[in-house]
Amino acid sequence: MSVALARSTAKPAANSANDEDESDISALISRLTAEVNQVACDKTKSIQKITNQMKMLALNALIESSRAGAQGAGFAVVAQEVRNVGQQVETIARELESQLTNRTGNLMNSIARMSDRSRGERMVDLSLNAIELIDRNLYERTCDVRWWATDSAVVDCAAAPNAAAVAHVSERLAVILGAYTVYLDLWLCDLDGNVLANGRADRYGVVGQNVASTKWFRDARALRSGDDYVAGDVESQPLLGNAQVATYCASVRAGGKANAAATGILAIHFDWEAQARAIVQGVRVSAADKARVLLVDSHLRVIAASDGQGILTERLQLSLDGRRSGFYQDRSGMLVAFHATPGYETYRGLGWYGVILSGAG
Repeated sequence: MSVALARSTAKPAANSANDEDESDISALISRLTAEVNQVACDKTKSIQKITNQMKMLALNALIESSRAGAQGAGFAVVAQEVRNVGQQVETIARELESQLTNRTGNLMNSIARMSDRSRGERMVDLSLNAIELIDRNLYERTCDVRWWATDSAVVDCAAAPNAAAVAHVSERLAVILGAYTVYLDLWLCDLDGNVLANGRADRYGVVGQNVASTKWFRDARALRSGDDYVAGDVESQPLLGNAQVATYCASVRAGGKANAAATGILAIHFDWEAQARAIVQGVRVSAADKARVLLVDSHLRVIAASDGQGILTERLQLSLDGRRSGFYQDRSGMLVAFHATPGYETYRGLGWYGVILSGAG
């Protein structure tokens, strides 16, 4: 139910606060280092200016001592020593400036690398958060479909789809839809793929339609027991007004027993677009990140996007390199972070990824 989704989305806010604190600290250290570097450069330039003045004074003293002849010989020695001292101070100042500039430059580069790594790891964590939220939500869908496939009205109608049984199961499916707002419709099908009943007959006239050619039905037809389920790919469903749905199926078994013979298929259509949008738009990235949050399927097809673009049409070119998670910069300089689905409880996941493109747009 939608309650679970609301409960799960509370987690990212705390992570975001910590991440922003770390980012602020890195920025502060970087700024202070740059200020130290500037102070060092300014002071060494001041020293060089003073030594240049000393050298000029020493030169003037040498000139005057030469004019004084023998009487200025002693003063010439002192002037030469002052000139030498000025030269040494200038050399030390230049070495100090060079070393400080190099050290602070290295420190700033190290801070920048640490900041980039921290930012990348934060984006990976947020990618994991997004895919975990949808996994937990979809785990509940797998529970729902197997549970409702044992409902007495569903079992009775699949076994004997007469008018009374169809009317009864339709009412029952409508009641379920009233309580579970994350579904667009629930369909009971016979083993030939004919839709016997649905929960929103007033909105979707699907009764009598045949869905035997769909992959989710073929996979459901092959299920071995009532404990198994099918999780279909996200698709636009023509019979539901081309709405984006994730279809989950379970086989209806005689007497509602898991190991009995199959008598029908129950298909539940999860309202994908609305639920997925809430997740990707709820990931707590800052405006400065200029981030695009995505969910992609096992074929790297975009199935959810925080900007609403490319859904079911765009395919990403991810450099996974055999990794389940990681981050990198692409040729355009964009940060790409990703994390594969970890699954949740008995829901193994479908090979999907949470992806964040930072610097997008």
